Amino acid sequence: MTSFSFYSILFSTLIRTYMKFDDIHEKTVLIVKPDGVQRGLIGEVLKRLEMKGLKIVGLKMTTLNTAKLREHYAHHVEKPFYSGLEKFMQLSPVAVICVEGRDAVAAVRLIAGVTNAGKADGGTIRGDLAMGMCNVVHCSDSVKTAQAEVKRFFGKDEIFDYDKTEYLHVYMEEERNEEMKK
Repeated sequence: MTSFSFYSILFSTLIRTYMKFDDIHEKTVLIVKPDGVQRGLIGEVLKRLEMKGLKIVGLKMTTLNTAKLREHYAHHVEKPFYSGLEKFMQLSPVAVICVEGRDAVAAVRLIAGVTNAGKADGGTIRGDLAMGMCNVVHCSDSVKTAQAEVKRFFGKDEIFDYDKTEYLHVYMEEERNEEMKK
């Protein structure tokens, strides 16, 4: 065995043992909507999620059919604006992202900014990249919604569980240990 492979195996084992992040992170969904896809903003959105310290565990491009949209936006289906929303969401493929991390739902909502991009703070995705209701992204509004959306958009074989060494530099040891107690 070369020294490189010995050290890489040792490092990998130490990280897994030290971090202990098995199935304890909150997951949430963020969708880059057709306006964001058409404007080439998928990379910018991913960059902001990763810069925050969130782990990308699922990522795909897809088209959203009427049935999927009606399920996703069930709370809006009877509202007067729904038909326009459905047409908009079918203009092009979307990028669906599943991220994982401590308080992921709240973190993604903070990064995304308020729904009306014209009122979103600078520094947020919507505040920096949009002007109104064409607001680049959708994000889960609660942990319960996130759980449903992860299942709606991703199969079990599309969510990846892997060690991310960067967590050693994102979370303090106490935070990592606190997560283990939950």
